[in-house]
Amino acid sequence: MADDVGLETQLCSEQFGSGEARGCRAAADGSLQWEVGGWRWWGLSRAFTVKPEGRDAGEVGAPRAASPPLSGLQAVFLPQGFPDSVSPDYLPYQLWDSVQAFASSLSGSLATQAVLLGIGVGNAKATVSAATATWLVKDSTGMLGRIVFAWWKGSKLDCNAKQWRLFADILNDVAMFLEIMAPVYPICFTMTVSTSNLAKCIVSVAGGATRAALTVHQARRNNMADVSAKDSSQETLVNLAGLLVSLLMLPLVSGCPGFSLGCFFFLTALHIYANYRAVRSLVMETLNEGRLRLVLKHYLQRGEVLDPTAANRMEPLWTGFWPAPSLSLGVPLHRLVSSVFELQQLVEGHQEPYLLCWDQSRNQVQVVLNQKAGPKTVLRAATHGLMLGALQGDGPLPAELEELRNQVRAGPKKESWVIVKETHQVLDMLFPKFLKGLQDAGWKTEKHQLEVDEWRATWLLSPEKKVL
Repeated sequence: MADDVGLETQLCSEQFGSGEARGCRAAADGSLQWEVGGWRWWGLSRAFTVKPEGRDAGEVGAPRAASPPLSGLQAVFLPQGFPDSVSPDYLPYQLWDSVQAFASSLSGSLATQAVLLGIGVGNAKATVSAATATWLVKDSTGMLGRIVFAWWKGSKLDCNAKQWRLFADILNDVAMFLEIMAPVYPICFTMTVSTSNLAKCIVSVAGGATRAALTVHQARRNNMADVSAKDSSQETLVNLAGLLVSLLMLPLVSGCPGFSLGCFFFLTALHIYANYRAVRSLVMETLNEGRLRLVLKHYLQRGEVLDPTAANRMEPLWTGFWPAPSLSLGVPLHRLVSSVFELQQLVEGHQEPYLLCWDQSRNQVQVVLNQKAGPKTVLRAATHGLMLGALQGDGPLPAELEELRNQVRAGPKKESWVIVKETHQVLDMLFPKFLKGLQDAGWKTEKHQLEVDEWRATWLLSPEKKVL
């Protein structure tokens, strides 16, 4: 009777990732019998047993061990532990990213065909030296552009990764359009393909850098290498499919330039739409200036903090490449003061490890950061600057800020540094609640994606100085 009970009692269980758990019971011969559960897709249609150590190897049985079901397409193309090992927006982003990559691959085939035609492939009068010279000029232009763009905008790409990702793919379409049109004007062919390659090199820098930033966002188990590797595998598969389709498509369009151009415009429209949907599906949980502006405006008007999903849905994607300099963080101190009086005036009322200068006429805020300023200090300084900007905007505000806005609109009765001093007192009450609301809503406040320059300063502060 005890043996019968042992046969029915579940001895242990196991599960792979977030999949369905399966139990294990003792078989009549002392082996372990594992339940199949939800593993039928893995090719198992019945429970299987595992023989104890030391049994005759010739006995007929099922697999010795219950190996994890890393098989099929999921194991090859998705990170280990999916979906728990990646962010919730991983799958929708990758699906739309695959669609745009497929469309881009087909467009690229049309562009490559046009470039080869323009260089002289198939033309008996074309010379190897002329084609080589054109290719060298094209490549050297792109290399120089890559270096200049990385120097000019490299540090800005993290702050607006979604916007730059979309910008890179649109610029790539422009580059391919130039390549397709290059043979139409042979006299300008070298200049056209050089400009196109310059744009493609900018795309390479912006696209690669923002892809790395998105990988950091998607990886949730310190598995950035795995996420990046599987993304490369997905892209390779899509490009392979695009290559096969191109082999069928190119003979059909090669003799008809109008049809070829029509196919290109259709693929470009699909490419841009898929890119927009991919970027829009991302839910970044760190604050940049655009998301902070949206969240703060909603909080000041309604007293509620937007969660990351709502804020990302509202975030504009067509701006942010060259934002208006309304908020500058980490500016040099010498830019703001030129005398002892100006320094004393700037420091007065600042008990936080940052100094804030507000130009009311241009609605421009410049912030000097202390050497000890941490992420929360930077977040408070940015909140302070955007709150000052709200004083010159429309919409309801808390009573304290509404009174200050009336004073600002009444005329220059109070100097800017006096308004800044008074907003410090308001922020002392408002910011702790706002910060807690951010954390409760799911924002990661221990880091940020605000654009901050490297300048830091020290100055004599009152004993009440706080370091966040």
